Amino acid sequence: MVTSKIKGIYNSLTNKEKQAAQYIIERPGDVIHYSITELSNWAGTSETTIYRVLKKVGYSGYQKFKLELARELSTPTLDSKESKDLFDMIYNRTVNALTDILRQVDRDKITHASEIIMNSKKLLFYAVGRSFPIALDASLKFAALGFASTAYSDPHMQVIVASNLEKDDVVIAISHSGVIRDTYKSAQVAKEAGAFTIGMTAGVNSPLSKIVNLVLYTSAEMPQESEFTVSRIGEMFMVELLYNSVASKMSLKNKESRISQAMKTKKFN
Repeated sequence: MVTSKIKGIYNSLTNKEKQAAQYIIERPGDVIHYSITELSNWAGTSETTIYRVLKKVGYSGYQKFKLELARELSTPTLDSKESKDLFDMIYNRTVNALTDILRQVDRDKITHASEIIMNSKKLLFYAVGRSFPIALDASLKFAALGFASTAYSDPHMQVIVASNLEKDDVVIAISHSGVIRDTYKSAQVAKEAGAFTIGMTAGVNSPLSKIVNLVLYTSAEMPQESEFTVSRIGEMFMVELLYNSVASKMSLKNKESRISQAMKTKKFN
């Protein structure tokens, strides 16, 4: 998914690189017919800038990039731009985001992360702002499986707890952009203390993705989207994948029965 990768690295690009990336994201149907000289002219950048963007996305050559972009365009997607109906637009954006993740997710990484979690002594979720509700939901899910799972939103508490972690402790740091300094620093302290760190982000090659032991990429939005309109559906979906991967490896029959019995006291019959 070429455009998804470019959206993911967008925040780490220079201004000129962003200009080139923006053009590719907005006009992929035109780009597949351009030579690199034509693309640089239309985008208002140099050929060197184009090559730098492609290298950061992971392509060593322009032709390989165009081939992958053409393959992406041949895959049907739901149009979220042209829809005049708000409900259809939100639905299409959500489905496209989940489809992006499903196409590019590294299943071996999910398996590896689930194995690390299963052998953990403590499982901590770090996030701030709008990412924290996802971290809290994730911690409750894993607590229900029997893990010593906690979510922290306060950066000071994150660092204090992180500094006392040890081998076999796991920290999952969640940041959609991957450029939030607090989340980055907390993950860094946890890693230096000896914990295994997992990053959950849409920010390809973001600071968070570079500091953690293992990164699980979600789905990035269009570059112009406001922070307050950017959906966290990708991170929610990734949590579900990770949770169910762990749950599928465990014997849950007795545990689910105990939880169901305990929850009965919280309901009116």
